[in-house]
Amino acid sequence: GVISKQRTDLNEQKKYFATDRTDDILNDEGKDLLATVKEFCENEVKEQCKAYDVSGEWPKEIYDKAMEMGLGSLEVPEEYGGIGIDRVTISALYEEMAKADAGFYTTIAASNLGLKPVLIAGTEEQKQWACDILVNGGYGAFCLTEPMAGSDPASCKTTAVKDGDEYVLNGRKCFITNGAVAGFYVVTAATDKALGNKGISAFLIPAGTPGLSAGNEENKMGIRTSNTTDVVLEDVRVPAGAMLGKEGEGFKVAMKTLDMARTFVGCGAVGVAQRCVDEAIAYAKQRVTFGKPIGKFEAIQFMIADMEIKTETARQMVVHSLTLMDKGLDYNKESAIAKCYSGDIAVEVALDAIQILGGYGYSREYPVEKLLRDAKIFQIYEGTNQIQRIVISRAVMGKF
Repeated sequence: GVISKQRTDLNEQKKYFATDRTDDILNDEGKDLLATVKEFCENEVKEQCKAYDVSGEWPKEIYDKAMEMGLGSLEVPEEYGGIGIDRVTISALYEEMAKADAGFYTTIAASNLGLKPVLIAGTEEQKQWACDILVNGGYGAFCLTEPMAGSDPASCKTTAVKDGDEYVLNGRKCFITNGAVAGFYVVTAATDKALGNKGISAFLIPAGTPGLSAGNEENKMGIRTSNTTDVVLEDVRVPAGAMLGKEGEGFKVAMKTLDMARTFVGCGAVGVAQRCVDEAIAYAKQRVTFGKPIGKFEAIQFMIADMEIKTETARQMVVHSLTLMDKGLDYNKESAIAKCYSGDIAVEVALDAIQILGGYGYSREYPVEKLLRDAKIFQIYEGTNQIQRIVISRAVMGKF
């Protein structure tokens, strides 16, 4: 795709992106990729997604262009056909996507979320198969959440019963991003209910497998350009070789997946917050009252300063967590902090942006009300921020 071949001349682009500092920490290749993604999001995503936010339709033509560029396979390792970029660079690209439209970012990031458990526990054959789907423009889906379970994934009602050389899966997953469009699904299911979370296994299932279908599509408050559905399993037969890792390791694989994914949720939240800052500044410079732009008043200046402090702090926490990840160091606590803090400040900064715009901020004529609707999900998915606080407190307090 274009993303693996095209190298945009930064000197040509810098007049558009002179105020951005995210690329200061990237290498030359990362800077080129960021410029390319910025240009695509500005020209093909940002304005185009407004109509889909109203209709709730899935903008297939936008995603087709993104997949053709290779944006759907950013996390595919080089040995499996990816471009092999570091996680900090990926986070900068995701942030840029979220600035344009959080639903667009969610679709891309969630597709790679489906890949993470395969890379963690899959065989070489499974890894290559799943990576090929993303490299060729397909999508992945991670099916963990169930109705009435939510933050307690160990209360898994979906079952996988051994039958000869196969497993038969029955159950229902909910709030699954890409549920109706994925090319593969990673599904957790109880292979031995008596063992609790140690009796949960994970399976890699191709789209089109008999008995696997998309259920209800959610009519969501925000991220409306992403596809979110139930995933229904009715006597879904898969070979024993579809299991990721060993029987009973599914819960552990899922938790490792979420640990890795949380920071990437943080960078999406940072993108939303940065867009709020940008919109607030633009409005404050042009809105005149009492004879001068409102940006001249200290009350507004201090609000914008606090918005910037929160956004930049969140960005640096994301970078710190991903740097630890890239170095192979422990990042459990840092990932939870990055996700929790970024999600919280995205909502706070969006509310401040609305306040600065006043009545216009409350109107759909301006973008900041959408940014608030989009921001809220970052406190909920990939583990609620209450769960993140449990993770953080256990990390610093230990067992006593």
